Amino acid sequence: MDSLLKHMVDMTGHRDHTMLDISVISAVQELARASQTRVLTIMHVRGEQYVRVRASICAGGLAKMEEPADANALGEPIASFPALAACIANNETSAESLSADGKRTLWLPIWIGEKADTCLEILHPTPYTSDTIHVIGGIVSVYRNFQNLLDYSERDSLTGLLNRKTFDDQLAKMLHVTAEQESLEPGVQERRQHSEAEKQWLAVVDVDHFKLVNDKFGHLYGDEVLILIANLLQSSFRSQDRVFRFGGEEFVVLLRSTTLDNAQKIIDRFRTNVESHDFPQVGQVTVSVGFVSISPYESPVIILGRADQALYYAKSHGRNQACHYDQLVSGGLLQAVASNDTAEFF
Repeated sequence: MDSLLKHMVDMTGHRDHTMLDISVISAVQELARASQTRVLTIMHVRGEQYVRVRASICAGGLAKMEEPADANALGEPIASFPALAACIANNETSAESLSADGKRTLWLPIWIGEKADTCLEILHPTPYTSDTIHVIGGIVSVYRNFQNLLDYSERDSLTGLLNRKTFDDQLAKMLHVTAEQESLEPGVQERRQHSEAEKQWLAVVDVDHFKLVNDKFGHLYGDEVLILIANLLQSSFRSQDRVFRFGGEEFVVLLRSTTLDNAQKIIDRFRTNVESHDFPQVGQVTVSVGFVSISPYESPVIILGRADQALYYAKSHGRNQACHYDQLVSGGLLQAVASNDTAEFF
């Protein structure tokens, strides 16, 4: 009982999804005496479902977050896990399977409303008693409630996208992780060569002539435009990218581990998806985008300011385009400045 209470206190003390994941698998691993416990992300991409490991812990080890070797990989198709696939399809709370080598796997989807984007996977050599299942079920219920609370505090109420506060936290975390990866350790030369090809990116998106939409059609249609653009952002960018509503008609995207050419293609794909979309009553809507590579040696205000400069250049030179800050500066079209507080856009 003392151990259970300790884990409950630990889980309920976090205000971060990552630490909550670490806490729940640590609790389940100890209390269920499992051989392995994992947090799985269930992704929905173009009508298909994929499973990717988010965090894991093995007996005798420490819990850790898992990063895929290929950042662009979607994970394994859910069809590779027939029992889990059936469980999700039937909106069930658990599924269990026994492999040919005698390993038992228990899946516990975390249902929030009609969606289950997260699942606990527990590997154990023998069937669990009803008491153990009861304890695990209690842990899962607390985990689900705190997932819900964190989602509520991190998301914009209109669009469902991550909000400005969450952006500040995730950008700071991305800068910290990138700085650690580029620190002087064995193999740093290889990492530097890799980082020259693949970088992290920040893009600022602004809806063109949005005030005219509100003035002509009213705020209800304006809100609908924002909701539809939020949906297009989520469907156009990759699962590992993060999309935020920054405020008003402005959005921000953090693109992870990709090249300049690929970042430009991904952003342009979103831009053209918006351009070709038929917005009810309003008709055609376009967006302008400014983007910049993220350096761990620059402050967030400078990174965001440079993306803003590229955005304002795009908006003042025809709109409905995506502009890269460094290309504008190297082409003499934009003056490099230290921050957006003193920016001269053109």
